[in-house]
Amino acid sequence: MSGSGSQEATLAALAANVGIAVTKFVAFVFTGSSSMLAESIHSVADSGNQGLLLFGRTRAAREPTPDHPFGFGRERYFYAFLVSVVLFFGGGMFALYEGYEKVAHPHPLESWPWAIGVLLAAIVMEGLSLRTAVRNAGRLRRGRSWSRYIREAKAPELPVILLEDSAALAGLAFALGGVSLTLLTGDPLFDGLGSIAIGLLLIVVAVTLARETKSMIIGEAAAPEVQRAIEDVLRQDAGISGFTRLRTLHLGPEEVLVAAHVTVADGSGAGQVAEALRRTERRIHEHVPLSTVVYLQPDNPDP
Repeated sequence: MSGSGSQEATLAALAANVGIAVTKFVAFVFTGSSSMLAESIHSVADSGNQGLLLFGRTRAAREPTPDHPFGFGRERYFYAFLVSVVLFFGGGMFALYEGYEKVAHPHPLESWPWAIGVLLAAIVMEGLSLRTAVRNAGRLRRGRSWSRYIREAKAPELPVILLEDSAALAGLAFALGGVSLTLLTGDPLFDGLGSIAIGLLLIVVAVTLARETKSMIIGEAAAPEVQRAIEDVLRQDAGISGFTRLRTLHLGPEEVLVAAHVTVADGSGAGQVAEALRRTERRIHEHVPLSTVVYLQPDNPDP
């Protein structure tokens, strides 16, 4: 469900951002608005980001190789990290520069109906994209707050799109405010300030994304409920009298490596121990499907 939902949200965001980018560039040509140019580049960067997320999913689906025996699941995290880099430089820094240029060298806003109309249309399209992401993420949130869901989610696509679309709607509000204040006061300073506000917002979102995806690239344990489910299987297994040093590691959003030392009942021979471990590994696979790789090491009972 998480895989199909994140792909649907990514495709919806890609379609929305391509359409928005085209309309914003047309509006910029007619208006010369700094905020509109910043928003145009923002939408181009977002479109590229959705392309990176889809490419990362494709790369992660490859079969394991001798050089990568645990597969390529973490490529999804790598491309999500690239999204934060693109958002920082391609969106945030450009918007700050454009806003500074408009403040330092102001020029009047032209053809303002184009700017207002495009911004309102973009708000509608971004809202539809965000609604798709919220609907798909809502199935996985399980009562958690949105900030907690974004911090704890193991699949990167939905959190990235939620943050991007939320930032896009806020950026559109800043652009609309800058253009409106410029029209009301006749001072193009407000248009430049709108662009600067967009840039600061995008930088904050980019840093947040970089921090979250870095944690997954380094290696993060399975969620507490997943670890508890594995522990329950080990405790209820008749062939296992105890376990220690349980470790989990995400190899990808839907792949977890499990390792533990287990104590087999006294008096078991080597063949019986091996069979007991195989049975336990199968039970973990069956009860916790995320556990794609399981290593159990027999341990001597603790005196």
